Amino acid sequence: MTNDIDRAVAAAEEAFAVFRSWPAGQRARLLRTIAAEIEADAGDIQQCAHRETGLPLARLQGETARTCNQLRLFADVVEEGSWQDARVDHGDPTSTPPKPDVRSLRAPLGPVAVFGAGNFPLAFSVAGGDTASALACGCSVIVKAHPGHLGTSTLVADCIRKAIAVCDAPAGVFSMIVAKDHAQGLALVSHPGVRAVGFTGSHQAGHAIMAAARSRPVPIPVYAEMGSVNPVVVLPGALTTRAEAIAEGLHASIAMGVGQFCTKPGVIFLPAGESARELEAALAERVTTTAAGTMLGPDICKNYGSGRAHLAGTPEVRTIAAVDAPSGMAVFGCGAATFRQHAHLQDEVFGPAALLVTYEDEADLQSALAVLGGQLTVSVHASDDDGARFRALMGTLEGLAGRLICNGFPTGVAVSPAMHHGGPYPATSDGRSTSVGTRAIERFTSILCFQDWPPNLLPEALLDDNPMKIMRLVDGAYTLS
Repeated sequence: MTNDIDRAVAAAEEAFAVFRSWPAGQRARLLRTIAAEIEADAGDIQQCAHRETGLPLARLQGETARTCNQLRLFADVVEEGSWQDARVDHGDPTSTPPKPDVRSLRAPLGPVAVFGAGNFPLAFSVAGGDTASALACGCSVIVKAHPGHLGTSTLVADCIRKAIAVCDAPAGVFSMIVAKDHAQGLALVSHPGVRAVGFTGSHQAGHAIMAAARSRPVPIPVYAEMGSVNPVVVLPGALTTRAEAIAEGLHASIAMGVGQFCTKPGVIFLPAGESARELEAALAERVTTTAAGTMLGPDICKNYGSGRAHLAGTPEVRTIAAVDAPSGMAVFGCGAATFRQHAHLQDEVFGPAALLVTYEDEADLQSALAVLGGQLTVSVHASDDDGARFRALMGTLEGLAGRLICNGFPTGVAVSPAMHHGGPYPATSDGRSTSVGTRAIERFTSILCFQDWPPNLLPEALLDDNPMKIMRLVDGAYTLS
């Protein structure tokens, strides 16, 4: 297998030398052709993914559409061109001291290793957002297929290879490593030809990848999304007026996909009192009538059972409602003091379980939020009467998560230019980056600065006449000219 990694990286390096200079239109065509090839084989891909993961066909059809849409979105990003963040500062040799001519832009890093995610066999896997954004900026990609859906990964990889042939791209611009041994994934990260890593998965695997990347003679960036409890804060005014509706939304969000979303709400903060008991009762009624679903694999189901049992066995934690099945939904409850006391209550339980935490006042809530690590999302339910409380929370919320949601629920991540799917550590390895949305392209780039270079040697995006017609910062002002 090490020889396979060596060959894949060598081919990726050779391809990168050519692919990095491809015109924007050619890279965009490759991305759109990959999308078309996936759509042409969508039926076979979805049936295979259904057999391997147990995910419903309707979910997989939606995920196919998302995968193809984000490929086309990055094709548009490449053609539009402003992702390069081109900047031109004209020189002035008559100034004191003389001012040099300085120009800079974002450029592709090189071969990128992408780890397929277990819970999204298409949208965060072989042709998912990491691959799309890396190819868009001109990087070559080596995918480590997830062992939970190797057949699906192979079918999608075949689509990418077909697109490469159609577009006459270098063959090494994409390759896929198939290995169930975690050591092979770490060997890929440690290979000196790999320049960056994209990963979606567990904290344990993410930390191992981060450690391997740091221990290299030349460390490389790792963009790891490692999970979150996605706290939901319900303020008193909202709870008093909308307890039933909030319970309904929470149930749908926790149960979605058998709780196997990285944005599942895992901890819900409620003001103590009668309204909290009403929400608990409404949520419990829905939980007990929720059929157990099929989880992605036996190990995930086993780990979910262990996490659920750990919650149930914690002193002062109540079982509010639970479905008696290995993958059954469960909701637990405790007070803020108990939540602060037991660190494991602050950890993600991957599956359809959630913990309701009651707080006495704003100080109790703030102290409970303070023990949480970085999160992907935080949601707040507030009424007009909660305005002052909401404003007082904002500083805490802004430091807690990457996406702040008002009167909504975190499951469902729109693929759009403004979306941020990331957050402070330990939700991700680098909270400044996103794995969803057009800013994802920035992860696999570096900034190159050219001082006093002759025009015939400058990248096209930095030429004075702006032949690409892209938005640039020229002498301190944004312009299309």
